[in-house]
Amino acid sequence: MKLTDFKVLTFDCYGTLIDWESGIHTALQPLVAKGGVPHSRDEVLETFARHESSQEAETPDMIYSDLLARVHRRIAEEWGIPTSDEEDRRFGQSVGDWPAFPDSASALQYLQKFYKLVILSNVDRASFARSNEKLGVTFDAVYTAQDIGSYKPDPRNFAYMLEKLAGLGYGKEDILHTAQSLFHDHVPAKAAGLASAWIDRRRNEGGWGATPPPRGDARYDFHFASMAEMAKAHQDALRD
Repeated sequence: MKLTDFKVLTFDCYGTLIDWESGIHTALQPLVAKGGVPHSRDEVLETFARHESSQEAETPDMIYSDLLARVHRRIAEEWGIPTSDEEDRRFGQSVGDWPAFPDSASALQYLQKFYKLVILSNVDRASFARSNEKLGVTFDAVYTAQDIGSYKPDPRNFAYMLEKLAGLGYGKEDILHTAQSLFHDHVPAKAAGLASAWIDRRRNEGGWGATPPPRGDARYDFHFASMAEMAKAHQDALRD
């Protein structure tokens, strides 16, 4: 199997193209400061991961910005910190402020010369539109949790994407799913019969950060530390 075997790259966005861990950590600092008790970066991210995944399972049709507001309130309750509707809402609206990884735009611009680029993301359309401004490309298709009515790792998200891409003439063999989260993406991608590339943004860090540990078969076909490394591997494959 080679990178050049595929026609479509489907992407998770947050954690893969957008540095959501930095964005989440920054957006939760007002709550941490208000509580007056220090929390390490990993503690903040792991607390977020627990509450976000639970809330997604409990309210699969909730718009992501509203879901994040609910997560903010849950974290505040766990930490014993009072919060307001406005503070919760501000966190829910923070997605568009989360930064892109420095290599995302240039790698996407390169890869777009060779593939159709598609987003499969656990956000709402308005939040993704703000993030897309940082990524430097127009994606060929964007499928969000708002469109689907469920959140990854629910298999419905991959089924929806595959149905839409089949309508555009692409089968599973044409698609390489590209993502950071083993939990949200690689386990359900494998269950759906897709090849996948792990963008291992936490390669030099311990723990799981803002994603829960994977449950099930977390195999992948390619392993890169960054989007830049993936783009370089594609260049090398063209020369083989």
